Amino acid sequence: MKKKISQTFQQFFNSEKNGSLLLFSCVILSLILANSVFADNFSALLNKVIGFSSVKYSVATWINDGLMAVFFLLVGLEIKREIITGELSTFKKASLPVLAALGGMFLPALIFYTLNKNTETENGWGIPMATDIAFALAIIAVLGKSVPASLKIFLAALAIADDLGAILVIAVFYTDVIHWNYLLMAFGAFALLLSFNFLKLKSIWIYLIVGILLWYFMHHSGIHATIAGVLLAFTIPAKSLTTHSPLEKLEHSLVKPVNFLIMPIFALANTNITIAKDMFANLTSPLSLGIFLGLFLGKTLGVTLFSFVAVKLKLANLPTFASWKHIIGVGMLAGIGFTMSIFISMLSFEQTSHVNEAKFAILLTSVFAGIIGFTYLKSVKE
Repeated sequence: MKKKISQTFQQFFNSEKNGSLLLFSCVILSLILANSVFADNFSALLNKVIGFSSVKYSVATWINDGLMAVFFLLVGLEIKREIITGELSTFKKASLPVLAALGGMFLPALIFYTLNKNTETENGWGIPMATDIAFALAIIAVLGKSVPASLKIFLAALAIADDLGAILVIAVFYTDVIHWNYLLMAFGAFALLLSFNFLKLKSIWIYLIVGILLWYFMHHSGIHATIAGVLLAFTIPAKSLTTHSPLEKLEHSLVKPVNFLIMPIFALANTNITIAKDMFANLTSPLSLGIFLGLFLGKTLGVTLFSFVAVKLKLANLPTFASWKHIIGVGMLAGIGFTMSIFISMLSFEQTSHVNEAKFAILLTSVFAGIIGFTYLKSVKE
């Protein structure tokens, strides 16, 4: 039975495709700035503290903790909508992308940890677990009718499940100290949001106001504040997914700001890698090899093997009109770990040299995975 792609998904998908051009431009611009006479000025701008009272953070922190929470709010809204009526609405529909995502997280983490065990970079095992939604969907969008429409939905669902897993990894494994008083207040704010949903309150603004408090409490609790975006998303009313649904309204209003503003700003702020000669020499280090082999090889094998087992055990079915060659290609594209991988690398290491080495390896691997994945899928005959 031919699957229908919802109007909202089409809008989300098209915006990802168009926004990727701006995203890529900001990556290039950030690299140029970081390797120019403006490098120090750019770093000073990112380190500049702005805010008031107890809400004073550097520009970089506002971007990584504040703007990225909005990004994850959009991701959370997409997850909730897919759970209700989309590709994650039934066990058969949800099992393949979810199990594929698990394989695409477990195997890369295992490869990285094996190569970096008992070294000062072993804490970076979470780096190759993530898939960048924006770039992965943008590349498969460029393929157009060369791949089945169902494959695009499968990749989106996989990337969403992957990002949710990455968020949980951040919350559990990359949180140093938990301040329980703030965490309890965050739970209180979340409970209040749930009560709004139970009472069928439909005003988006009341959810967003309490959502800001949830973000504030979560940020001060020690758990990464971006998880507040996902928690907020799951409380937005969406019982009947029509064009008048609060979830649909909020999702629609966030798509363009996220893809044309927030993601490019994140790329601009976090790809500012000053390229040194030793970075190329370090490409054979355990850290760089762990990232490359984890993201490309680990993702490809993990997504394919876990999908194969799921189908053979009759836990799931292949996407409509898709073949195993298509699944392999999706696994390659899942190796584009740009956004979340850079995000986790900054949480993994205290030494700037390790962060920069990780960013450089992530950038090169993501470009490689994108090119190989695109070329391979383009060659696949249905």
